[in-house]
Amino acid sequence: MSESSTLSDHNNQSDGDKRASGAGEETRWKEVASTAGIMAAQILAGRLQSEGIPARAWQEGAGQAMGLSVGLLGTGHVVVPEEYVEKAREILADVDYFADEDDEE
Repeated sequence: MSESSTLSDHNNQSDGDKRASGAGEETRWKEVASTAGIMAAQILAGRLQSEGIPARAWQEGAGQAMGLSVGLLGTGHVVVPEEYVEKAREILADVDYFADEDDEE
């Protein structure tokens, strides 16, 4: 996925979701995280949404259909509009979504 791809590359959303503040411009979505599987991506997107940041989680359709959570088709992606990238990365920096087994001791 290109970091500069638009929402239409990720989801079939309504025109209202694709447009930026009524100006007729497409919202440019940028990836801020990738995870093993869609579930973790949905959790991260929900965390960002709880902070008022528009966020979407997606996974390649073939990987989702087959229930994959590893490899290229199993990767979950979290995207936000480009104007929220910096704030989203700050929030996700505080989230330990790749817990290390050594940290459990």
